Parts: sequence; C-alpha cells; structure tokens
Amino acid sequence: MKHFTCLAMLLACCAGCGSTTPQWDSRFGDATRTAFAQQVMYPDAGRANRAVNGIDGASAAAAQERYRKSFTEPPAPASVFTIGVSGAK
Repeated sequence: MKHFTCLAMLLACCAGCGSTTPQWDSRFGDATRTAFAQQVMYPDAGRANRAVNGIDGASAAAAQERYRKSFTEPPAPASVFTIGVSGAK
C-alpha cells in the first residue's frame, strides 16, 4: 500500500511537468469568435454613411427614456396568493 501511494504521488508530480496543449491553446476561443461573426448582419455598418431603417427618432427616444426609467423606478409590488400557510404559533 505504501508503494502504491508513493507511485501515485510520483505520477502526480510528473504530470505537473508535462507539456501544455499547444494544439488546443492555439484554437482557444475560435467557437466564440465564429458564433459572434455569424450573428453580425452587416459588418461594415459603422463605416457606412446611410440612414438606419426601422424606428423613427421620436419613438426611439421615447423607448430609450422608458428603458432608462425602468432602472430608477421601483417595480410595482406583485400580489401574493397564498393558500394554507399560517404564520401563527
């Protein structure tokens, strides 16, 4: 049993000296970068000098203001419906 423990400790120490995984490390993050690139509809949108299609300015400003206020105003209290729970001692 003592020899087995010593052997296990020796193998654990040797495993720490092993080489890293250069093949895996060189491709680390490729899946994330690929998924991000596939979700970009128009990569040159920042360089294009054209109007944005979609919502008009007044509606966009109102939506942005409601979004901003949603973080400052406390949410409305939710009604709690409880059946058969008693707090009496």
